[in-house]
Amino acid sequence: MREILGPAPAPAAAPVRPGPRGVLRPTGLHDLRGRRAPVALHYPPADLVVVSGLPGSGKSTLLRRCGRARVIDSQHVREQYRSRLPRGLPYALYRPLVRIGHYLRLRRALRAGGPLLVHDCGTLPWVRGWLARTAARQGRRLHLVLLDVSPAEAAAGQRARGRRVSRYAFARHRHATGRLRARLAGTDGPPAGCASAVVLDRAGALDLQDLDFPG
Repeated sequence: MREILGPAPAPAAAPVRPGPRGVLRPTGLHDLRGRRAPVALHYPPADLVVVSGLPGSGKSTLLRRCGRARVIDSQHVREQYRSRLPRGLPYALYRPLVRIGHYLRLRRALRAGGPLLVHDCGTLPWVRGWLARTAARQGRRLHLVLLDVSPAEAAAGQRARGRRVSRYAFARHRHATGRLRARLAGTDGPPAGCASAVVLDRAGALDLQDLDFPG
């Protein structure tokens, strides 16, 4: 497995993307950047999967392709608050409430059991640690999917969805994502506490059509 050092160079026009197809049941580290990604990721039916990456990298699009799992996405909580608060109120003023609501919802989902997909924009180590410890106590495992796109690609994704984060927030997310890549660089396994890690570039994320927990 090659080292994870950052986003792969832009491929030439009409490239052939060799690599695995079909269904991948991840164990260990799978760096699929620059390769043809599988059409499906399948996990054990009671496990947890965290989908990480920069804002605009395509996480929400990927989460919409999940099968039967419950999805915990902080954007859902943000939209609920935005619909109830005065129009035009800056997000920075109610961001703490969104975070509290997100983690309370995540805690309830963990207690309920069953397959779970978690949107983790900031790739925070303490969140992964909490999820890994909780999953281990419940007899299940934590997995990571990292969408490793360049800042320019992520900014383009934000423009396409019509929702952009502040420069400060984007810089904070870039730092957190870079720290996660650094943890993976030079290793042959997933981060501590994770049973597997799959790293995808933009093209790989588009190739992936299904993320599910078949029984």
